[in-house]
This record gives sequence, structure tokens and C-alpha cells, in this order.
Amino acid sequence: MLAAHPLPQTLGELRTSTRFPESCLKSRSIKDEMRGNLMARLQAHEALFPGIVGYEDSVIPQIINAVLSKQNFILLGLRGQAKSRILRALTVLLDEHLPYIAGCEIRDNPYLPLCKRCRDLVAAEGDATPIAYLRREERYVEKLATPDVTVADLIGDIDPIKAARGAKDLSSELTMHYGLLPRANRGIFAINELPDLAAKIQVALFNIMQEGDVQIKGYPVRLELDLVLVFSANPEDYTARGKIVTPLKDRIGSEIRTHYPESLEEGMAITAQEAWAERGQAAIEIPNYIREIIEQVAFSAREDKKVDKRSGVSQRLPISTMELVVSNAERRALMNGETVVLPRVSDIYAALPGMTGKLELEYEGEMKGTDTVVRDLVRTSVGKIFDRVFDGADTKQVEQWFNLGGTVQLDDDHPAAAALADLKQIQGLLDKLKPIGISKSDPAPKIVSAAEFFLEGLVAHRKLSRTEERVFTAQEPSTRRAERTELEVEYDDWQRARRTPRSGYN
Repeated sequence: MLAAHPLPQTLGELRTSTRFPESCLKSRSIKDEMRGNLMARLQAHEALFPGIVGYEDSVIPQIINAVLSKQNFILLGLRGQAKSRILRALTVLLDEHLPYIAGCEIRDNPYLPLCKRCRDLVAAEGDATPIAYLRREERYVEKLATPDVTVADLIGDIDPIKAARGAKDLSSELTMHYGLLPRANRGIFAINELPDLAAKIQVALFNIMQEGDVQIKGYPVRLELDLVLVFSANPEDYTARGKIVTPLKDRIGSEIRTHYPESLEEGMAITAQEAWAERGQAAIEIPNYIREIIEQVAFSAREDKKVDKRSGVSQRLPISTMELVVSNAERRALMNGETVVLPRVSDIYAALPGMTGKLELEYEGEMKGTDTVVRDLVRTSVGKIFDRVFDGADTKQVEQWFNLGGTVQLDDDHPAAAALADLKQIQGLLDKLKPIGISKSDPAPKIVSAAEFFLEGLVAHRKLSRTEERVFTAQEPSTRRAERTELEVEYDDWQRARRTPRSGYN
């Protein structure tokens, strides 16, 4: 195999290189570079943002339009909608290597140096000026906006220590300390949570957004930076009533709205991609209904009136829940010497710590308590997936077994073989598991997980009852009323009041 052609190491070598033509480096901005590389990828039908699921027909086309239009843009969305990941993935649209004057703080173009140090170096060294190269990932600079960010952090300031060490006058351009924006020259500069910047800092971005230059602390010098500026923000803050300065908002080319997965299948694909479920030490088999229930918890939470809609429910909720579910099943397998790690619905309840911290509750939810709200969400999700899987299933035979006094305990640490022996006592239960492809010849962990899902579905529909010790019993009439929704109880009370003769005056 032939060795890769070495990159030019001096300005003279660069001038004679066909890989980096002088006319191209002089005239092509980073926005031109991204536009050209994007066009090539579109023509070759290459994936633009691998790993980003659910945005193929919504967000990604809008980003493509913004890049083709050479616009700065902002991603607006709630937490956990892959905004930062998308911004970081923009580096795939950059060239693999970019030459700059070695040692330059602002990555100066060898043919068009901006800073005095580089201009002096080129004048002194000429074609011997050393050249270094930036990899595409080094051309992405990210800053999380916080109220304590200063103009000096972003733009720059006078550095008296640099002046003293170099015996320079403070009025010299060589005493400047460059901020993040100049240091991101010829690259992508991203600001996360833009409205959290103080108003005066937002004003400091005006020039770079419109004219493409910055001025540092009163110096009579303009740095015409070559940048792509991208931002992210919460839609609630990005309004006139929020914390955004309207003239800055006007200077941003495109506002692109992100969103949560629109279907259960999209959410499951994201969770399967991101969750650390394949541990490598043991065989791990996650039933599809377990994946569906975990994802449904997030979907149900986004619809629940007790959960704050302005904060949203991050996709990190099902991801962290999946990891904890697998870990709890792994713990049980290790304790009982089982070779297969196969999660159950009880493992989802054991993963409550992965859900409670992901929810911001409204007042009504805070009154009920986070644990109670999350348990209700899990139970609701189990019920919905049960209806999808066992649509129209006749459960009377199983209910009758419990109504005749039968009970069964499926403890969180219960070995699969022992649990299966208890479940076989329930008449007709194992025959009901055919819709999810379970037969009596399947391994015990697989049958137990499916059977527990079936019983939990009956509990979710209030046809059975289950204690905190995970003992399944018949549903008592008094318990049945206590577990009904407030609306159902109020409606029955109203109906009863209508039928009761009124006393008092006629």
C-alpha cells in the first residue's frame, strides 16, 4: 500500500501544494466549506447525522437548508432532544485537515493572517513560515451559557502579564488575550442555552453575527473572524417574555425546533442505541414488551398533567431506566446462579431511582409525591402495553383462580425455577402467553417474565391486586374503589346523589 502523501510543513510547500490551492484558502469561508461538503454528501447519498433517530423528515432537512443558505442557526427544544449531539455532529461537514500558521492562538489562515504576531512572522520568515493543521474535531468550540460569562471570556481582554513578560506597551496589539470566539476562528462556535447569557453579553455578539468581526477592549483593531455560530435554547426562554435580546434573535438565520420521539418505535430505537445494556459478562435477553413498557413510561409522563410540560421529560429517562432494569436482572441472575439475564416488570419498579430524578412535577404531583406519581406511570404503561399485546384476551379463568383464594408471590429476588413452579398452579395462565410467543417448553426465566407481565397487566386494569411485597391476590371490592380514579369516584357519587331522596323543605 502506498503511504499517504505528507502534508506541507512550511508556507512555501503549501503554496506549491495542489491539495490546498491558495485561491481556495483565500476565498472559501467555513460556510462555503460546509456547504460544499454537504452538497457532496447529498449527491453521494451519505448519512449526515448517524445515530440521530426520528429527525429524518423534520429537523435534519431544516438543518440542511440552513447550511446550504450559509446561515447561523439555533436549535429550540426541551431537554434530552439531542440538541448538543446534533451541533457536535456538524463537524462531519468540515474538511479533514485545515492548514494554519503554527503557534497561532486564533488559527490564522496562512494566506490571510489576522493577528499582528502572524503578520510579523510571515513578513520575517516568508516561505519558511511553519504550518500546522487542525483536524475537523478540533474546529468545534462549545460554551455553556451561564450568567457569570463575561465579554472577556467570549471576545478577549488586555493581558497585563503578557505585556510585562514581553516588555510591550499596553497599547500594543501583542498584549491582547483572545477569548473563545477568536480562538474558534475558522471553525464552529456553539453556545448552549443561549438565553442564559447576560443581556450585555448577548449584545456583544451583534457584530460577529452581522459584520463578522470583533473588537477587543477598545483596541483600534478589527478581527474579521471566519465562523459558523450555532446555538441551542429552551423554547420557553427564547421569547420576548424570556431572557433573549430581540436584536440578537433577529440576527440568527434559522430557528429549528427539535422534538421528542413521535412513536414508541422511534423511542425504543433511541433507547436501544444509547443504553448500556450489552454488558458482555452474561447473555442478556430483553423481551420486547419490557422495552415497550419502559418507553411508554416516558410517553405517559409527557402527557400526564402532574408532570411539568415546560421542563419536558428527557429521553434520558428510558435510557437510564433500561440500564437499571438490566442491572437489577443481572443482580438476580448472579445471586441465583442463572446463566441468562432476563428482565421482568418487577425490575422496572426497582428502577424507580432512574425515573424520579428525571421528572419535574406540578403542584398536584408534588402533593402526591414523586414515588407515587412514578409508580402510577409505570402501572399505566403496563396497562397500555398489555392491551396492545393481549388484545381481546379472556382473563376470566386466571381471575377466578385468585377469586377462589389463590395467591402467588413473585419476589424481586425469586429464582426463575421456583417462581415458575408457583406460577404453574394458576390455571390457564401459561396458555394465555401465546400472543408473545411463549410456550411451556421455553426456559424458566422467559416464562416467568412473561407470566409476571400478564399478572401486572391484570393489576393495572384492577382485576387483581398486588401488595408491596409483590403478592398477587384477588381484587377486593373496597380496594377496587380505593384505586379508582378521582373522576370515576366523583361520577359514581353524583349518580348516587341523584337517586337518593332529598330531605328538608319541599
